[in-house]
Amino acid sequence: MDRTELVKVLEAAALECGCSVAALAFDEDDNVIDVTITKEEGPVSLGDCEHVHRAVLAAFDRDVEDYALTVGSAGISGAEADALLREMEDKD
Repeated sequence: MDRTELVKVLEAAALECGCSVAALAFDEDDNVIDVTITKEEGPVSLGDCEHVHRAVLAAFDRDVEDYALTVGSAGISGAEADALLREMEDKD
């Protein structure tokens, strides 16, 4: 996965929901990505995290790129955000 393109997608998606990318971390193989977003005007919502997550999923094919992605905020860990997203998807 091209990191420059990933950063562009992350920043654009975060901006769309009034957030910014605060941190971006990769594992040693560059296939596990942990993103932290922040919002100046109030707390980051689960919907904000979901929006950024879905933007990356739309831009990069997980089967081709072989990556795992978590998006969270300073107030919620990536694992907690993933669990909440799974709960939301199960309700749909």
